[in-house]
Amino acid sequence: MHCQELFKPDGRQLTLYSRAPITALAAAPSPFAEPLGANPHLRWHPLRGEWVTYAPYRQERTFLPPPQYNPLAATLDPLYPTELPRGDYDVAVFDNRFPALALEARAPPPLIVPTAAARGHCEVVVFTQDARASLGALGLEHIELLLQVWAARTARLAARAPVAYVLPFENRGAEVGVTLHHPHGQIYAYPFVPPVPRRMLEQERAFYEENGTALLVDLAQREVASGARLLYRGQHAVAFVPVCARYPYEVWVTPLAQVGQFAALTPPQRADLARALKTVLLKYEGLWQRPFPYLMAWYQAPTDGQPHPETQLHAQFLPPYRTRERLKYLAGTELAAGLFAMDALPEDKARELQQVAVSLEPP
Repeated sequence: MHCQELFKPDGRQLTLYSRAPITALAAAPSPFAEPLGANPHLRWHPLRGEWVTYAPYRQERTFLPPPQYNPLAATLDPLYPTELPRGDYDVAVFDNRFPALALEARAPPPLIVPTAAARGHCEVVVFTQDARASLGALGLEHIELLLQVWAARTARLAARAPVAYVLPFENRGAEVGVTLHHPHGQIYAYPFVPPVPRRMLEQERAFYEENGTALLVDLAQREVASGARLLYRGQHAVAFVPVCARYPYEVWVTPLAQVGQFAALTPPQRADLARALKTVLLKYEGLWQRPFPYLMAWYQAPTDGQPHPETQLHAQFLPPYRTRERLKYLAGTELAAGLFAMDALPEDKARELQQVAVSLEPP
């Protein structure tokens, strides 16, 4: 992996990654001349026992612009700069202009509940320069590079004192709230372990203390043995519709052996994980014959420098589709009670995806 670091005119950092040396490159552009001076803050939710972050300036971020005004395309005219330069690179990562968390956050407002500076970091990860592509359309070597990029960003962010947890994710499709159609994801670096991974870690820790093995590794092995919900089984990685799926077409992707973070992946594990990931994405597209919306979230060990043999690196795909005609949105029982109500069996949805034939190699 080759990389080059640049700074934008407004002070934000830009890092370019490539499978080959980066030789031709323009200066780092920015649509903004001055720093935003983002100052998000946290407010404590006393009934839920968790923090909520507030960043009202995010209302000003770009929302579904026409293709000719794509801010994630390479800059063609210096008079109308985008976020990315012209050059021969594959993946770009830059500081989010409108972050929900900021390392320079300060002076939270005094209120009737506890408040704190929302110190953390938010990055945008542009998967490819091709605005018409998708993550699933990228070649296997390109996806492997992206896995390396996530490892590199996790290590970089973990070195920053306030960061306790690093979460890469992708929102794809307007149905799940994406504001730019260009293939991209984000990375949030939190000053604490957020509620969802915190609850997962509690369950993983309890299982490990009782059984001496990682909970998700055990579950993946049982999914392989069952085969009923299996979508991909390689030498080092697996993908399946989980037996406990809360969303129709929900899929988990994980290594077969215990791996806590992206950086711990061996080259063979990373290559097989790329194949599992691409298989899932191609099955989604093949099933619907149109762009398939989803949230893809990657969970890994906290960045506390401690060993976490109980924790397993994995992706969860949470697509909103319920039927071919309607979307599944969170409603009364999900939002108010936290109890998901499923209208379809995981086994039925797995069979639909299993029947979709895919080819991982280009035609």
